[in-house]
Amino acid sequence: MWYELQLGEVVRKLNTDLNTGLRDEQAKLIREKAGENKLTENKKESIFIKFLKQFNDFMILILISAAIVSAIMAFIDGTSDYLDSIIILVIVVLNAIMGVAQEAKAEKSLEALKKMAAPTAKVKRDGEIKTIPSTDVVPGDYIIIENGSYIPADSRLVKSYNLKVEESALTGEAVPVLKDEKAILKGDTSVGDMINMVWGSTIVVSGHAEAIVVDTGMNTKVGKIASLIISDEAPETPLQKKLRRSWKKAWTSSSFYLLLNICNRDF
Repeated sequence: MWYELQLGEVVRKLNTDLNTGLRDEQAKLIREKAGENKLTENKKESIFIKFLKQFNDFMILILISAAIVSAIMAFIDGTSDYLDSIIILVIVVLNAIMGVAQEAKAEKSLEALKKMAAPTAKVKRDGEIKTIPSTDVVPGDYIIIENGSYIPADSRLVKSYNLKVEESALTGEAVPVLKDEKAILKGDTSVGDMINMVWGSTIVVSGHAEAIVVDTGMNTKVGKIASLIISDEAPETPLQKKLRRSWKKAWTSSSFYLLLNICNRDF
C-alpha cells in the first residue's frame, strides 16, 4: 500500500511533518495505540508441558487407543504378545519428541529475529534529531538511516543517497538492494522489488537516507514472520502428516463405497 502512494499522501495519512517530525506528546499517544516497536512472543512453557501437548491430537489419540485395545486383547487371550502395543507407543513417544524439537527450533528462530532488531534509532522529534530506544519508534516518525545500522521499522523513503540495504532475512537474496525514494510502484510488486521502502531488522550496507515509519512491531514484515513462528498451531510432524493423509484416503474410500452401496440398493 505505502509503496503505491505519493510521498505527500503518505505524510497526510500518517499525520506527520517532514520538517519537524512528530511531537513527543503526539508520539506518546500513537505508541499507546500502536504498542511498542518490538516482537512479542507467547509465554514460554516447560519441556514437560510441551511434551504433553504433543498428545493433544485426534490421530495420536487413536493410535494410543489402538495400543491399549491391542494390549487388552493380548491379555484376555493370554498370549502375552504386547509387541504391537509397544511399537505403537514407541512411535507415539518419538513423534512427541520430534514435535518438541520442532517447537524449540521455532523458538530459536524467533530469538534470532529479535537479535536483528535495532537497539536505538535516530528520529526527528519537535524539529530536533534525537536518539531514542527503537522500541519507542512509532508510525509517522521521521527517521535518519545511516550506513552500517539496522533499520528500526518498516518505512517509506523520503530521501536516499546511494542507499543499499541487505534484505536476505526477508527475501533470501544476499545481494544488497539499491533503493530509490522517487519510485511509485504497482500493487502486485514483490517485497524484494519495493525499492522505495525499507524494512525493519534489515541492515544498511552503504549510503544513508531519511524515511517515514509506516509500520512497527508485529505489523512489520519481520513481525508477520514472527507471528507465523509463534502461532498456536505447532508444525505437524511427519507422522501426523502421514496419519492425516491415510485418514483422508480411508474416509474418501469408505464414503465412496457407502455411496455405491446406496446406489445399488436404489437401482
